[in-house]
Formats: sequence, C-alpha cells, structure tokens
Amino acid sequence: MYPPGSTAMLGFADPRAGTRPAMQMLNRLEEARSLDGVTEKLQAAVTAIAKPRRLRDLLHGTWLGHPVHPVLVQFPVGAFMSAAVLDLVPGGHKAATTLIAAGTAGAVPAAAAGWVDWSQLTKDRQRVGVVHAAANVIALSLYGASLAARLRGRSGRALSFTGLTVAGLGAYLGGHLSYARGAGVSHAATELTRVPSSWTSVGALAELPSGKPVVRTVGDVPVLLWRDGEQVTAMIERCGHEGGPLGEGDVTAEGCVVCPWHGSEFRLRDGVVVHGPAASDQPLLRVRVQDGDVEVAQP
Repeated sequence: MYPPGSTAMLGFADPRAGTRPAMQMLNRLEEARSLDGVTEKLQAAVTAIAKPRRLRDLLHGTWLGHPVHPVLVQFPVGAFMSAAVLDLVPGGHKAATTLIAAGTAGAVPAAAAGWVDWSQLTKDRQRVGVVHAAANVIALSLYGASLAARLRGRSGRALSFTGLTVAGLGAYLGGHLSYARGAGVSHAATELTRVPSSWTSVGALAELPSGKPVVRTVGDVPVLLWRDGEQVTAMIERCGHEGGPLGEGDVTAEGCVVCPWHGSEFRLRDGVVVHGPAASDQPLLRVRVQDGDVEVAQP
C-alpha cells in the first residue's frame, strides 16, 4: 500500500526514486528550513564582524583574482594528512605533533575566509555550508584535544584519526557545494562559452551612448557594452559571483559597474574586479568596429 498523498499512488514516478543515499541526504539538507534560524544569526554575525570592505575583499580573494578559501585550506589539510602518515611510521610521533599544531593554527584563516564566502550564498547552500562548517569545527576540536594529549605525553592518535575522518565528511560537503551547487565558481564562465566564436553584430557604434552601459543579446547571451569615445568594451553581463544582472547596476564615478545583487564592482574598461564578493575578473569579448558597426566574438 502507498501512503496517502504519495506520488506513486497518484500514478506519478517519485523524482527521488533511485537517488543514491548520499544525494538523498544532501537533498534533504538543502531543504532543511529548520536550519534557517541558525544560518540567519550566523550570517548577521559574520556580516557584523567582517564589516570593513578591505577585510571582506581580503578574505574573498578579490586581490588575488581567485577565491582565497580553497587556497588557505590546503595548508591545514596537508598538515593533518601528513601527520596521519607520520603517526603510522615508527619514530614519527614528534613530527606528527608539530604538524597537528601547525594545521590547527592554519585552520583559523581558512575558516575566516570560508565564513565570509558562505555569508553570500543562497539559503539552500547556506544550510549545507553550516553543516560543513560544523563538521570542521568538530574535527578541529578533536585535533586540539589530540594536541593537548600529545603535549602531556600521551598518544593522541585516536583523537587525531577521528578528527581526520570528520574532516573528510566536511570536505565531502564542501566539494558538493562547489562542484554540484556552484558555490565559488564563476557563473560568467559558462556564459562566455555560449557566445558565437564568429564575429556577430551588436549594432551601430553611433547607437551606443558614450559613458553609459548598454545590454545587447548575442545569440541568447546578454552582453554589457561600454563605449568610451571610439573604444568599446564588451563583457559578459551576468555577474561571475552569483549571476546578478550587471546591466541593472549603478556606475561609479571611477567607471565601475556595481552588481545590484551583492555589490561586486568591475571596471568597465577592462572587466577587472575592484571589490568583492566576486574574486575573478568579469570575462571580456573581442570587439571590433567594421564600417561603423560594432561586432563581438569569443576571445
């Protein structure tokens, strides 16, 4: 018998039927609205602590041109993995202890960058992200306990191996956020691949107002055009951070367009990211003027 109201009883296939258990868990986690009260308080706290714009840009990786969280994570992960290997080698206990101490310290800036990136995600991804962070906090606590035990002359190996296992679960959730849900990836990169590789007209140069951005569609991709005298810049209009419509954003006195969704700023003449949360430059297209007609193409 089917339960009342089930899709099977109504003659419809269950869209989740056959889904792997791990994915079922993640799907439920993304829909767990009971976590929203926690995520909203944490988001407010992160926003208040990381209020200075320079600090946010630093932690987002705007200065690097690449999200800084995955870069910083390499140090503690490498230290903890190496410590696990040394703990299995005779005479490696002392070196493993040193690596655990270094990894624990290195986890602090990695976590700070991760929290700032997390604060700009959508609700469904924040729910997964807060569990990812919780797993990492538990893992770090286990490593701290292991370090304390080691400094007292005890083994501490069981604690550190348990910490590594929990950290592995956190890494799985982090990978899901990036690879399956697009957290931290450029949403403009896929748009760029859909622009025709051949030269395509976007209108006459005389029709483009100087000093005011204009949106044109190339194929089915919105492109932001910026004219400065006889020079025209064409960039992907969808913000790389979360896909916001740059064509609806304000233009600053410094010649930057501001994403209306999260406030990322890109220089209109060359697409360089000036302020985050975006960490990557906005992709540009090739532009040429032929007989007064502006044409664009893939780089």
